[in-house]
Amino acid sequence: MTFTIVSRRGLLRLSGLALVAGVASCTTTPKMSSTPSDGQDETAAALPLVNQLRAKNGLPPLSINPAASAAAIFQAKRMASAGKMAHLMGMTDSFGARVKASGVQLPAAENIGVGQKSVDGIVQAWINSPHHLENMLGRYSGVGVAVAHNPSSNNWPYWAMVLSN
Repeated sequence: MTFTIVSRRGLLRLSGLALVAGVASCTTTPKMSSTPSDGQDETAAALPLVNQLRAKNGLPPLSINPAASAAAIFQAKRMASAGKMAHLMGMTDSFGARVKASGVQLPAAENIGVGQKSVDGIVQAWINSPHHLENMLGRYSGVGVAVAHNPSSNNWPYWAMVLSN
């Protein structure tokens, strides 16, 4: 009986060591392309569409927030550079720290997308997604929207929207 308990403890220790070794081997930053991605502010084009949606829902309009635009450009560019759509890239990534570094005041929200060829297309995709729609109808006053492309990721359009106060 004691032998079984010791064996289980030993197995648990080995499992723990394997887990630590596995986590230690994970990269904490995404593999970025050596080809830089472009980034374009699309806030002015998206704003009327988002404000029309908000008006239909009895909400006040949003305005262009330069800090949110900078945060959206940064996020779109890093997704395009990585060739990956994700809010967080790597174990140490933090949405709050990332947007605050651009000057965005919290609370804030982020919508992302990939593949839509136009501002109309991405805004409609976000409207069709319950969680993204909830963000656009949230208690925010400012917005920034951006798109980025990267030749090494097939020039797919990577989109980001940051909503803030």
